[in-house]
Amino acid sequence: MLTKTFGSAVQGVNAYTITIEVVVTAGTNFFVVGLPDNAIKESQQRIEAALKLRGYRMPRTKVVVNMAPADIRKEGAAYDLPIALGILHASQQLNTERLSDYIIMGEMSLDGNLRPIRGVLPIAIQARKEGFKGIILPKENAEEAAIVNNLDVIAVGSMQEAIDFFEGRLDITPTVVDTRELFQHSVNKYTADFADVQGQENIKRALEIAAAGGHNVIMIGPPGAGKTMLAKRLPSILPPLSMQEALETTKIHSVAGKLAGGGLLSSRPFRAPHHTISDVALVGGGGNPQPGEISLSHNGVLFLDELPEFKRTVLEVMRQPLEERRVTISRAKVSIEFPANFMLIASMNPCPCGYYNHPEKECVCGPGVVQKYLNKVSGPLLDRIDLHVEVTPVTFDQMTETRKAETSADIQPRVDKARQVQETRFRDYADIHSNAMMPPQMVKDLCQISEEGRTLLKTAMERLGLSARAYDRILKVARTIADLAGTEEIQIQHLAEAIQYRSLDREGWAG
Repeated sequence: MLTKTFGSAVQGVNAYTITIEVVVTAGTNFFVVGLPDNAIKESQQRIEAALKLRGYRMPRTKVVVNMAPADIRKEGAAYDLPIALGILHASQQLNTERLSDYIIMGEMSLDGNLRPIRGVLPIAIQARKEGFKGIILPKENAEEAAIVNNLDVIAVGSMQEAIDFFEGRLDITPTVVDTRELFQHSVNKYTADFADVQGQENIKRALEIAAAGGHNVIMIGPPGAGKTMLAKRLPSILPPLSMQEALETTKIHSVAGKLAGGGLLSSRPFRAPHHTISDVALVGGGGNPQPGEISLSHNGVLFLDELPEFKRTVLEVMRQPLEERRVTISRAKVSIEFPANFMLIASMNPCPCGYYNHPEKECVCGPGVVQKYLNKVSGPLLDRIDLHVEVTPVTFDQMTETRKAETSADIQPRVDKARQVQETRFRDYADIHSNAMMPPQMVKDLCQISEEGRTLLKTAMERLGLSARAYDRILKVARTIADLAGTEEIQIQHLAEAIQYRSLDREGWAG
């Protein structure tokens, strides 16, 4: 007898339906075909133990399990449940006509209980798209799958519960989540606030501009100046995630198995990998390509502390994603794309000892050491960072002053207002949402400057030795400053402020 059940394979951030065909015929042995990995081949032992403990039998005849399409590699133990139910139905131990109505996924333990799986959100989206009535999966994944409406999410704790559901002995109410209420109830809950930062008004201003235009930032200054503290507070002034952005971000975290407790991510991600990270862990990849830190930062912030300490190869692989806002991982038979639209915030010391240009402490680094240290961050990478900000230590008077600093709640409305101006400006462009995303041709059209401004910019570029890419970055930042000021034209003071944020270019700063 031939039985068909349906599972799902995740490639990148998308899922593909897998048809699992089981046939029990005369003969002996157990075969799994259709490009399964070792975890799937080992399912025989888990399934056999679970069936025996639950009072069922493993057929002592020839069992062939085919996973189609055969050219897509299937990985992981999440196919245990659909294979087990297929074997029971094919051997006439399970009496139901409803197996084909559901996508079934779940990893089984030896006693038949189910363990949670990863990638549930894209699986649920694909199940609804293909017209399945519902999805059957472990209880821990139910809330995540229930984000997708018009799909029955049947949460089961064990293989036995799934059998009882199909045979009508157990009535399971589909899990329902009010996504909008869940989303609105928990947006933008940040404990870190800009009110905690005393002094550093110029850095706060730079981060406000960065948040308003989606610009990348590098902060350079001595240890203890507050670089990390400031970076951690940036998400608190970013606009709240839209529902579409929340779904995109949740999908990536679901595939990576990073969703704590399931449900919808409602706050912008903040990722801060250690400087020992590998290329693959940062950008993504591996045998079965998984999203890296830059994709986990999608719609949020990627913070690279102590930038020169990262391996040069790691930093160089970021250059393309910073421009294209996506990562393409190519293998011999497949090419997978992960979104990577993130804000990069980097920080670094000005030299190995940390005190070059310090107002009080003396730098002990030898001649040429400072330049060598700065050279660890390549010019092309620095060019892709819009704002270069020098952070100076906070004085004792600033630390002890009683005047209240601006809170994140004070700053965020200004950022929101500037972002709304940009949303209106780019409403006809599907892939552009902020000034930082503008391609060069659009910069020419939307960032017109006066003759006086052109002269100022020419002088600055010649003195600082800036590249053509830096020219575009200055105009984009000036456009954002003008948006924050509520003016249509880029005025000379906006341009002057934007130029000031390129002053840490290597030739201009250490020279």
